[in-house]
Amino acid sequence: MTVSWLAAACVFLLPVAAPAQALILQIKVLEGEGVVHTPGSRVARPLIVEITDETGKPVEHATVSLHLPDDGPGGTFLNGLRTDVGITDSAGHFVVPGIQWNRQLGRFQIRILASLEQAHAGMLSSQYIGEQGGRARTATATPSPSKAPAARAASSGRTKWVVIAALLAAGATAGALNGARSGTVTPAPPAPPAATLTIGTPTITVGKP
Repeated sequence: MTVSWLAAACVFLLPVAAPAQALILQIKVLEGEGVVHTPGSRVARPLIVEITDETGKPVEHATVSLHLPDDGPGGTFLNGLRTDVGITDSAGHFVVPGIQWNRQLGRFQIRILASLEQAHAGMLSSQYIGEQGGRARTATATPSPSKAPAARAASSGRTKWVVIAALLAAGATAGALNGARSGTVTPAPPAPPAATLTIGTPTITVGKP
């Protein structure tokens, strides 16, 4: 009986191991998200993926796999496949090596998966393939420097004459209105006299016979 009580006491005093908290992974694309690529080019800047836990602490030795679309816009990794796998470093980063893009224009997504022991996470990274890397610019017409001052001077001259004509018309109208209110009308200047033609009495002289 004493031995059984001692055994029970030892079992009671043994520490009970607490269940380990499940790790939660988070994926973030540090560089290369939403980039527009030139058709047929190789990625100039690497795609950098960061794996952290729920507190933001970097997760080392996590497995990261990337998957490009099987058809349509996309490309292949350095291994010649549409899938690549890597391991995160001490900073929780996985640098994706250069990707060879195809020549099909449009938007597509890279599927990114991360795993460590029983923890898993996934996300989609948006990418684009477009002409000239999406940097086409629309040219805007710029007036010639030599013609711009002349055009401004001509416009200024026309504006000045329009203002003068408007002032003269306004003055004439005001004068007519003032004359009508006072009841006096300024007479028009007299017309010059018409020319008069005068014929004198004819004179006939007869000499001696």
